[in-house]
Amino acid sequence: MTGEQPGAPGLWRRITAAYSQLLSIVLVFSVAILVFPVSLQIFSRFTELIPSYIWTEEMARFLFVWSIMIGAMIGVRESTHFEVDLWPTVPRRVEAVIKLVSKIAVFIFALVFVWSGIEFTRFAWFRFSELAELPLWLIHIAWPVCGFTWIAFLGEQMLDDLRVIFGKAAP
Repeated sequence: MTGEQPGAPGLWRRITAAYSQLLSIVLVFSVAILVFPVSLQIFSRFTELIPSYIWTEEMARFLFVWSIMIGAMIGVRESTHFEVDLWPTVPRRVEAVIKLVSKIAVFIFALVFVWSGIEFTRFAWFRFSELAELPLWLIHIAWPVCGFTWIAFLGEQMLDDLRVIFGKAAP
């Protein structure tokens, strides 16, 4: 027995765990790909062997934004991005209340990311970058995707905190 209750909670945990794994893989690939345009920029500045490519700056910026957002998503999933230990050792229920309050604050930011991110993406829907002519929605959509991901990961964690607060065993 895994200790999980049958039904949706166990399925939801497996889905969010798989999504987190996918995000980790995508992050590795985006950082690995980021090395290429940045290297081209560096070599073209210091040598005449490689022409100065202008598109590399935009490509690097797109990949950098996505790498940051994916890293923030993973950080929320692992409770490492927004968590700061300020309190002394407290009982488990008190700790769960403190964590829940903190997660509610992050949840509010996630809602802002979703709402504003959707508007931000709508603004960029039919626009293209000046140099590489990449569709700008590809970079702007990172904000609502990040917000929705935070909500999914936080929901799971907030339920765990509520279980501890009400005296039920946390998974």
